[in-house]
Amino acid sequence: MTMKADKLVSIAVLKARAGMGEALRRELLKLIEPTRREPGNLDYVLFELKGEPGSFYMREAFTSQAALDAHCATDYFQAFARQADELLAEPLRLIFLEEVSPSP
Repeated sequence: MTMKADKLVSIAVLKARAGMGEALRRELLKLIEPTRREPGNLDYVLFELKGEPGSFYMREAFTSQAALDAHCATDYFQAFARQADELLAEPLRLIFLEEVSPSP
């Protein structure tokens, strides 16, 4: 398979518990730089929904399922996962996307 066919692109949906929006933002921002340095990472960008503070979306792309699995096993991601119940109003939702437009 080609790298494009293997590539995993997703949007992680993360909704903060009441009063935990800033704490969730801080913890998500801690993930950015180390994740971007991972050899299998292609994209890792955090967004917050306009008009809905505490609703975050992480655009993610990894070269393969193995690269995503390696990301989930990192110490920093595991540290975030241990706090998820305290920070999140609902379980993290990962929406996988398939690219249909031609690449630039």
